[in-house]
Amino acid sequence: MQLQQLAYFVAVAEMRHFTQAAEVLHVAQPSLSKQIRALEAELGASLFSRARGNITLTPAGEALLPLAKRILADVDTARLEVQELAGLRRGRVRLGATPSLCAGLLGDVLRRFHDAYPGIQIIVEEGGSRDLVRELTRGSLDLALVILPLHGDPPLETKPILREHLVVASPAGNAGGERGRTSSREPAQVPRRSYLRIEDLRNRPMVMFRSGYDLREATITACRDAGFEPRFAVEGGEMDAVLRFVEAGLGVAVVPSMVLAGRPGLRGTPLVLGDGPRRGHHPELQRTIALAHRKDVEPTHAARAFQDALETFLVEAALAGSLPAGVEALVTHA
Repeated sequence: MQLQQLAYFVAVAEMRHFTQAAEVLHVAQPSLSKQIRALEAELGASLFSRARGNITLTPAGEALLPLAKRILADVDTARLEVQELAGLRRGRVRLGATPSLCAGLLGDVLRRFHDAYPGIQIIVEEGGSRDLVRELTRGSLDLALVILPLHGDPPLETKPILREHLVVASPAGNAGGERGRTSSREPAQVPRRSYLRIEDLRNRPMVMFRSGYDLREATITACRDAGFEPRFAVEGGEMDAVLRFVEAGLGVAVVPSMVLAGRPGLRGTPLVLGDGPRRGHHPELQRTIALAHRKDVEPTHAARAFQDALETFLVEAALAGSLPAGVEALVTHA
């Protein structure tokens, strides 16, 4: 089995067309087909069904595809790592991050890292925590900032670095996110106080993230634990869309407080556990963010350099009191 054969296989599997795959790879179509047949002979199984020119994966092909992608991703990472060890000022960091971090402090971290290592390519993938865990496990990412605890016990090493406090986002001019009652049948205003409980969201229209967002699952679970099903005015959005829908008065949303920075049209009300603050204690809802990488692959030099830059930034920002509102650093030294 050769890497070239796996690359040809992945190209055909993704394009479902031999000729188009050959054109993308800049090889002759007969040569590509020959290598695919050689791979099938090596494995002792057909990888594609070619009935009437319709190219589909066989069960063997379906099983091989994620493994082949992972092998090729690891080889690419190894090539870059050797180039770094050879003294070349080049490399790559493929970083996954949740939308709240992309909209918050990540930009400052990337600016500092780029200034220190201008020859290293930075590729950022924004997504929900579960999506990022999946891509990290597949080898499509080097590092990812994910939400703890992880689901399904993936083979990842994690280091908690941040704690985010969650708030209820609503239009700035209205407590609880209601622009005004238009019908006597509408529920009463959310109580006007400095915090909200999960129970206060009962019967409130909510704007909900798409599947794959940790915030979606956390909000739904908290509502069900409180004995009610959340009512969605609209669902399926990414972070920017959800915040814009809240600004438009469609409903409220549970979000990390840092994403409200620079959005004067929104206010954030702390979301607390139980009956709310008692004796000066505020048991606010929060989540822990960790930096993760695969257990079976050592981070590249570039990835380790990014981790150092991130941790140094957090330590310095915490000491200077310049972290975004609602964010706590969990690292004390870089």
